[in-house]
Amino acid sequence: MMVEYAYMLMICVSISANSKQSAANKTVFVFLGEYSMNFDVIIIGAGPGGIFSAYELVQRKPQLKVAVFEAGHALHKRNCPIDGEKIKECVHCKSCSIMSGFGGAGAFSDGKYNITNDFGGTLHEYIGKKRALDLMQYIDGINLKYGGEGTKLYSTAGTKFKTLCIQNDLHLLDASVRHLGTDVNYVVLENVYAYLKDKVQFFFDTPVQKVGIVDGGYQVVCGDDVYQSKYCIVSVGRSGSKWMEKICRDLDIKTKSNRVDIGVRVELPANVFAHLTDELYESKIVYRTQKYGDKVRTFCMNPKGAVVVENTNGIITANGHSYSDPAKQTENTNFALLVAQHFSEPFKDSNGYGESIARLSNMLGGGVIVQRFGDLIRGRRSNPHRIKQAFITPTLSATPGDLSLVLPKRILDGIIDMIYALDKVAPGTANEDTLLYGVEVKFYNMEVEVDQNLESKHKNLYIIGDGSGITHSLSHASASGVHVARNIAEKQ
Repeated sequence: MMVEYAYMLMICVSISANSKQSAANKTVFVFLGEYSMNFDVIIIGAGPGGIFSAYELVQRKPQLKVAVFEAGHALHKRNCPIDGEKIKECVHCKSCSIMSGFGGAGAFSDGKYNITNDFGGTLHEYIGKKRALDLMQYIDGINLKYGGEGTKLYSTAGTKFKTLCIQNDLHLLDASVRHLGTDVNYVVLENVYAYLKDKVQFFFDTPVQKVGIVDGGYQVVCGDDVYQSKYCIVSVGRSGSKWMEKICRDLDIKTKSNRVDIGVRVELPANVFAHLTDELYESKIVYRTQKYGDKVRTFCMNPKGAVVVENTNGIITANGHSYSDPAKQTENTNFALLVAQHFSEPFKDSNGYGESIARLSNMLGGGVIVQRFGDLIRGRRSNPHRIKQAFITPTLSATPGDLSLVLPKRILDGIIDMIYALDKVAPGTANEDTLLYGVEVKFYNMEVEVDQNLESKHKNLYIIGDGSGITHSLSHASASGVHVARNIAEKQ
């Protein structure tokens, strides 16, 4: 790549977008610095959206100079210090290896790619249902090509469980699910990076502070360095939510309030859900509570998996992993039960609401709290003795406690109702020793205003993936990256 050195002065002014609307001002940054390289395309974020944007650009326009800026580490340097023995709690690393780095927050997930428009985001509302499904199937093919061959594709089509759920006032959503497993998912990422690393310039441990508009394109500011490109793709994921909100304010891009999902991670013996997971693997089941009419859903089911901790902006929450390798599997299955919370005006900080509940859990338990279902319904806290006497061995070392002191009553009532409903299709779900880890929170970015090309009001500035608030899954985020890359390729 050709290196270009130049000095650049950016002057901050307030300019009226319309002489008749003096209040409609735009902000431009003040910056005096040096940019070291020009690129055709700059991608901010090396999660699934960013990775598949880069991949598709290389496939379609290999002559383009593409740079990917990532705040976290390269894949082989992503190591969480929590080992469950010497270090049991989060030590608040400068860059969280679970949430940031090549592969994004999904790098150490259980690698489930859900091929469906029924959940995982609203990408289809922008690009159409058929195109969205076609892109997700295209992503599936790439994953198989780079190490996922031999993994199983599950489907809810024609399953008897859909009828069983309906008979018990539950609703099983339609989907095809490719389960890579945490181990195979890592291999796929390794292979994709090996393919890209000599074709795309990666900047790891390089957080972007600012994105500015300049003549002919965009520039990104990283410390003392400034880089410029004609096209800019922003794909910062959920962990970049606060950063994304700032960028939207700076560039006068409209956003609207999204939702936050709050709940618990359930852990029980694997054989309780075996009849569902053996056939479906991931069963997305929705229940509407009778008292409040709230929707409670299962999420991220991990047969024979393990409960883990997740760090989002310093807040510790529960999550789950599972593996394809039988040697790494456990005797337990875990899944989340989440209640979606939507807010109306004037309240806009849905993520702040979820964070406050998670922080309360962290304050009471020093991290994640675990409670037996039997203790919860009896109104008593779990203690180490009761956890030890249970007929299930926890896969996460969490603090025994009382989730009723953390979760709002409405949310907790919905979770309890859902457990009893699930017990009808999977007897044993409501057993005394079923473990509930709290809290689990799924944060969603403010939904950013983009068009059918996922392009913002500023030409050639694209906002994709979970950072856009439009996608909420590996498959949808990856598909959004391919969609944008093809749009850029068509402009060449």
